[in-house]
Amino acid sequence: MRMIIATLSLVLLSACGINSVPTAEENAKARWADVENQYQRRADLLPNLVSTVKASSKAEKDVLVGISEARSGISRASLSTADLSDPNKVAAFERAQGAVTLSLQRLQEVYPDLKSQANYTTLMTQLEGTENRISVARQDYNEAVQDYNTRIRTFPDAIGARFVHGAKPLVPFKATSANAEVAPKANFD
Repeated sequence: MRMIIATLSLVLLSACGINSVPTAEENAKARWADVENQYQRRADLLPNLVSTVKASSKAEKDVLVGISEARSGISRASLSTADLSDPNKVAAFERAQGAVTLSLQRLQEVYPDLKSQANYTTLMTQLEGTENRISVARQDYNEAVQDYNTRIRTFPDAIGARFVHGAKPLVPFKATSANAEVAPKANFD
């Protein structure tokens, strides 16, 4: 009888998220590390971009200041895995990253003559690729967060999530712009 109760208890515990909840949480944290890795890649490329623009012309001071300010903003903004359940910290981090994206977009729009320089073109291609990687990493993170959040809220994993792990939902990335659903209009005037 004891053997049957022990076996039944093990089966019930294994279905209560004892292992699957931390596995899903670690997966979400690993996807977050991928996001941070891509942001770091972008941050590492920015000094090279600044040097290239600086070498091309001293008159591009506004561009350098904008990029430098955006870079210092991302240096100050950090988000640990412990902060992933705080929507305000995630939003602040994303706003800092969005400022870099805007600076890079303005750089391409305002200074088209820089595009003809090989070093600049190569760096901008690498930055564009990095922006794409950031987008993919964020999507992968959101999928991992969705899996984790679903797991901690559904039976039977919710039992282990709540009573054994004290699991809290993680915060996915969201659009940072109020009009993100509206495509920007191209104006070639």
